[in-house]
Amino acid sequence: MILYTIPIISQLETVMKHVLSWFHTSLGLPWAWAIVGTTVVVRMLLVPLTIKQIHSMQNLQRYAPQMKEIQKKYKGDKQKQNEELMKFYRENQINPAASCLPMLLQLPVFIALYYTLRNAKFTGDLSFLHFVPDISAHTTTYWGGYVLLVVYVLSQMASTFFMAATADKTQRIIFMVMPLVFVFVIAHFPAGLVLYWVTTNLWTVGQGLITRRLVAQTPAPAPERRSSRTPPKDDGTSGNGAKAETPSPKPAPSASQRPRQVRRKKKRTSRR
Repeated sequence: MILYTIPIISQLETVMKHVLSWFHTSLGLPWAWAIVGTTVVVRMLLVPLTIKQIHSMQNLQRYAPQMKEIQKKYKGDKQKQNEELMKFYRENQINPAASCLPMLLQLPVFIALYYTLRNAKFTGDLSFLHFVPDISAHTTTYWGGYVLLVVYVLSQMASTFFMAATADKTQRIIFMVMPLVFVFVIAHFPAGLVLYWVTTNLWTVGQGLITRRLVAQTPAPAPERRSSRTPPKDDGTSGNGAKAETPSPKPAPSASQRPRQVRRKKKRTSRR
């Protein structure tokens, strides 16, 4: 492949070989469980970024009504809509790209593991749980590979359920259907690579269950509802934007300055 001619790809493969060999020789793990151990270590290193990803997704979920209002207000002007959304992101410290960073950082691991399983000459036990005899062979070579593909689809759907919680209904449906489409491509990959994705998905599911219980989700501040009878707020500014000066109270008049009140005597009427 042309991609393999890039020097960094061969370097990534060399690093992956050393990591898997350390799990296999130093810890005595079979090659399949060495892949599982490598996946767990990678996900543990990505925990700080994953926490930021979760916080960013929670912020998106909290402020989803306000963002929808902006999209609705500037529906006819996409440029103004994007400007207002970016301004809203800055004011509320939202980073939409944070949800993609852990996935991008896993891509080199995926590529390195693919070429390692494709080119390396493994010696020893290459089976996984006795139903996948060779993790370096194509997934559909053995009947156990089909079981692994089913577990991959189910785990991918479950992880998508947690990771795409802030997406709208249409996007969530697309994300849930994607594993059913990609499974035909992944079926031609080595079984060890599918094992890597299954472990990653199961980690994501467990992480989602834990964070849902530990991280409190604070609702977004609801805007004040105003009606036609609600009096406008007096913010202390005049119509031209300048702050209006409140008149100082007048001093009470003294006793000498008060006007004298004249009492009129009532006339008495005589009875005849």
